[in-house]
Amino acid sequence: MNRRDFITLSMAGGMGAVFSPFIIACHKNRNNPLDSGQTERSADVIIAGGGLGGCAAALALLRNGLSVVMTEETDWIGGQLTAQCVPPDEHQWIESQGSTQLYRTLRNNIRQYYRTHYPLTAAAAGQQYLNPGNGWVSRLCAEPKVAQAVLLEMLAPYTASGQLTLLTEHKAVAAEVEGDNVRALKVKHTRSAQETILIAPYFIDATELGDLLPITGTEYVAGTESQAETQELHAAAVADPLNQQAFTVCFALTYDRQGIHTIQKPEEYDFWRNFIPPLTPPWSGKLLDLAYCNPQTLARREMDFHPDGGATANMNWWTYRRIIDKNNFTAGTYKGDISIVNWPQNDYMLANLDGSEEEFALHVARAKQLNLSLVYWLQTEAPRPAGGYGWPGLMLLSSATGTADGMAKYPYVREARRIKAEFTVLEEHIGKENRFLVSGQNSAPDFFDSVGVGYYQMDLHPSTRGNNYLDFDALRYRIPLGALIPKRMENLLPAAKNIGTTHLTNGCFRLHPTEWNIGEAAGMLAACAIQNKITPRAIRNTPALLEDFQRTIQNQGIQITWM
Repeated sequence: MNRRDFITLSMAGGMGAVFSPFIIACHKNRNNPLDSGQTERSADVIIAGGGLGGCAAALALLRNGLSVVMTEETDWIGGQLTAQCVPPDEHQWIESQGSTQLYRTLRNNIRQYYRTHYPLTAAAAGQQYLNPGNGWVSRLCAEPKVAQAVLLEMLAPYTASGQLTLLTEHKAVAAEVEGDNVRALKVKHTRSAQETILIAPYFIDATELGDLLPITGTEYVAGTESQAETQELHAAAVADPLNQQAFTVCFALTYDRQGIHTIQKPEEYDFWRNFIPPLTPPWSGKLLDLAYCNPQTLARREMDFHPDGGATANMNWWTYRRIIDKNNFTAGTYKGDISIVNWPQNDYMLANLDGSEEEFALHVARAKQLNLSLVYWLQTEAPRPAGGYGWPGLMLLSSATGTADGMAKYPYVREARRIKAEFTVLEEHIGKENRFLVSGQNSAPDFFDSVGVGYYQMDLHPSTRGNNYLDFDALRYRIPLGALIPKRMENLLPAAKNIGTTHLTNGCFRLHPTEWNIGEAAGMLAACAIQNKITPRAIRNTPALLEDFQRTIQNQGIQITWM
């Protein structure tokens, strides 16, 4: 591609053909990247972040004939479903509605992967809605590596043809911006430090933390808004960008009934063993305890832990996020079940992750110390339902996470930077109580610009500024296109937890099917803008264009109203 082609791409996105010295220098060094230490790539759309939103955006663009470069900070695509090891949190209608058709295809492909490649029992193989782990958090608890394999299969035709370039282990570090448009993105390989310049008419931010927002100068919000700002019923009295939900480094455990696998006492064990979360209202006791605060009532809620399948008086943490139930597979396939630990007991609430790289590394390391402390406590001190203490047969399982330590490749981040959007979803739109107080309605608004649907309880975990759970009823909602359009920037779109929500409403927009829907809608929006040489803002604000766009996305399997 020559320089004239670059100009054509820029104009196709509705932007001018003015090139900064930064981009011109990149172009001059294109054929001799060793001179500058940089390489250069271009596409119709650059997607930063290969999580669920990024993958959905990519597939939407690719099926519509656009070329894509997608980066991903880890070596696994799939985000919270894979690199973060989080079985999908979903609503009860997920098998038939309440997501895009492509998301349900992903789920069905995961089930088929097990039928094709795994020695399932006849009973398990015959289940229409196979749940490999029979975990009770979701109707589809499966291994992260299987979801990763299925996503790669879905993208395979496009990577083979060259329509998609996938750059794993690459992180966005800088951007070139002119006025209200992003011109180029600089990404760096996380191990080699090799830099690559990415040029396109459109950029999509599907990163876990909204990384492109600060480096492009896009206006954004972080943490809590004040009640004076949003008039939300449950909003904080004071806005605080540092008041964010806890993150979690998930990990995988299996159980060897005959073995003793007790780990060395972790360095921070004494700290975490005695840690009482400094929350208001108060936590139920020490963090390392099988009990926790009921999210709705904040009363102490007793739970049991039994990795050997025995009877328990209370609900069993082991089966909560279990991704392999050994009884679904022929005898001898697995010695024990595999369970993902993403519990209240390993929520890390001492700091956020949107600071410096050094702070990020420090707090992830401390979150892993919390994990090791929880494992050691489970092995040595956790009360057994039938009496006695500790389960020394528990083992961290690296094969489940694709890491040496059995912990997720990336933290499960519940809250990101959020764009200041054309339209912001407030609690009065989707919170059941707040909606009724404001409008007398028991259903969410029929947003005129809907580009999807979703549902989840408004679920906020303890925060880094000392707030306990906030968990209350939400309504089945639509996803407004206005929440995907920044107030000022013209060619940057969000595709994950970084859309126009508040601290509160993010609590039910952050889950797997909604993130996928957001990403797929963002990809369709960029495709429509490029192909028709119009801006996303014009698509939303021009009735005929919006109607045509909504018709197009519905024809491609995106549900925009609840049935």
